[in-house]
Amino acid sequence: MRRRIALLLLIVMFFPALLLLSFVSNAIEEIVSSMQLRQLIDLRDVVIVVKTTEKYHESRASDIVETWFQLAPENIYFVTDAGDEKLNESTGYHAVVSYCNRQHTREGLCCKMNAELEIFLAHNPKWACHFDDDNYVNLVELARLLKNFNANRDWYLGKPSTTGPVNVDAAHDKVQFWFATGGAGFCLSRSLLMKMSSYIRNGGFELLGEYLKLPDDVTLGYLIEHLLNVKLTVINSFHSHLEILEEINRSDLHRQISFSAGGYDKFARNVVDVPEEYPFEDDPQRFRSLHCFLYRLKCRR
Repeated sequence: MRRRIALLLLIVMFFPALLLLSFVSNAIEEIVSSMQLRQLIDLRDVVIVVKTTEKYHESRASDIVETWFQLAPENIYFVTDAGDEKLNESTGYHAVVSYCNRQHTREGLCCKMNAELEIFLAHNPKWACHFDDDNYVNLVELARLLKNFNANRDWYLGKPSTTGPVNVDAAHDKVQFWFATGGAGFCLSRSLLMKMSSYIRNGGFELLGEYLKLPDDVTLGYLIEHLLNVKLTVINSFHSHLEILEEINRSDLHRQISFSAGGYDKFARNVVDVPEEYPFEDDPQRFRSLHCFLYRLKCRR
């Protein structure tokens, strides 16, 4: 009986200490993990711009702000078509209003792309990367990719969604070129961006899109591949909604750069294959669950 009482007293005496030790251990683990993550996500001289619209501020943009944006908030900007103080505050005043057409039209898209390119020129980073608001970006892999290329050379990094080059009749001449699908994301080196500047300033890119009657990403391909003669370097780890996303093996997700959701089939959800951490209504694109899968200690539950 005395032994039981003594054991009970020991438990009572040391249990708070054990709890404190566990808490401190977890805190240290999280600090070390955060430091390692910051070293891996070395995005110095990289600017990322996400294209969005007022319609998706409370859904898609919010998903990004609460997940991968948190890993590099100083590097990421949003281009939208309407002022929103909540979005602006949540991004550290990185929401830029373009005043472009709010409709999902060729004119509106080219206008926003012109605004994105102007932001890139204003910051003059080594690397300028575009993504849509239905993209999740694995910043560790993006940083690793960009380290493999010299920003002082001309690089147009992305992934086409067409099986062949685009053929366009322009200025009484047939032009053939590839383009990086905007829905998967793309990156431009500083050297290339400087050569593009005369086509961007004063709404030049928007005017080019109007002349060609082409969407923003196709117009960009025309500018880079045809006018500047810089070929697209295909990066297969970029993924758009035009792919069957659940076919990406779960064990390979850590090595991918961008993901999307929806679009490929109106009757299917088309989301990445990860354990569902949230109810569907809270995570329709499954990006919050993906964030937990990739960065468990940064998972907001």
